[in-house]
Amino acid sequence: MNLDELKYCPGTLAEGFSAYSPSCLRNLFSGKKVNHVLPYEQPQQSEEVAEKFMENRKRISISGVQEKLSFLLEKNILRLTNEGEQGTYILKPIPRDLKKVDQVPANEHLTMQIAKQVYGLNTAECAMIFFKNGSPAYITKRFDVKEEARLPVGQGEKWGKEDFATLAGKTKDNAGANFKYEYSYEEIGMLIQKYVPAWRVEIEKYFSLVVFNFLFSNGDAHLKNFSLLESSKGDYLLSPAYDLVNTKLHVDDSDFALDRGLFADNFKSDSYKINGHPSKTDFTEFARRIGVTEGRIEKLLFPFLEKQPFMETLVSRSFLSDANKRGYLLMYNTKRNYLT
Repeated sequence: MNLDELKYCPGTLAEGFSAYSPSCLRNLFSGKKVNHVLPYEQPQQSEEVAEKFMENRKRISISGVQEKLSFLLEKNILRLTNEGEQGTYILKPIPRDLKKVDQVPANEHLTMQIAKQVYGLNTAECAMIFFKNGSPAYITKRFDVKEEARLPVGQGEKWGKEDFATLAGKTKDNAGANFKYEYSYEEIGMLIQKYVPAWRVEIEKYFSLVVFNFLFSNGDAHLKNFSLLESSKGDYLLSPAYDLVNTKLHVDDSDFALDRGLFADNFKSDSYKINGHPSKTDFTEFARRIGVTEGRIEKLLFPFLEKQPFMETLVSRSFLSDANKRGYLLMYNTKRNYLT
């Protein structure tokens, strides 16, 4: 894209900015003035950069299909990590082997911003960022790395983090290639009750995240995309949400990533049986089963049932193409109709 034509903050999508806004710099980069253009050519345009990126990919230990690269902030410059350094940011360039691949960074960024700004979900800090030729990428701050000013750059320690595939005892070796999909969201709720002392608070956050993923067609919300994170007090809480993306823009997938859907026993309401999609009744039953207090269910569902004008504003300001903005809103309205 033409970087001279920026009208919105590439982080918050706030109007009137041609670079990162102060609030974005504060939340994502600890207040440092960071450029929204990376100091790298796009790897496809430079053999030297491609080699550096390939070497970096070998070291990063985060799973997932999409290409991820480890970055850190030195003074106010983002750079690839070197061997032995602990990265504090993850960069996701345009991936391969999907429809509309060039839209993936903008899609994930928009979906994360909607989750945070419209629905108040706790999310990983993130932004759009660009290679020198204007090619977009998605950057997110690692929430599992401790920020300690006394430590040298690249030497941060990590908070304890466990994804729900690990908590469920599922691995590729013992459960096969689809291990992270063979479960239900109700069963994840039971694991939260088991492992989180303050589960009554965290289960509400989890419920809202599951509803959000349905509403915004995130068909990749599998076991490894939910985690518990160690707190400063030493207990474990639900981690900030991450990897939120409208997958239906890129693949023809189902309502839920997990094979069993919402329920461990394959419960479906009458409207689900007729329409083939869950409704408010299904999510209400789901909330009861995972332990959401009866008097809180309606209140938690309300923001997702209501039309949210600011959500449409964020879509209009996003880095999606005009056609994909329309598609994104159409999918949202379709899902909201199923819910109401």
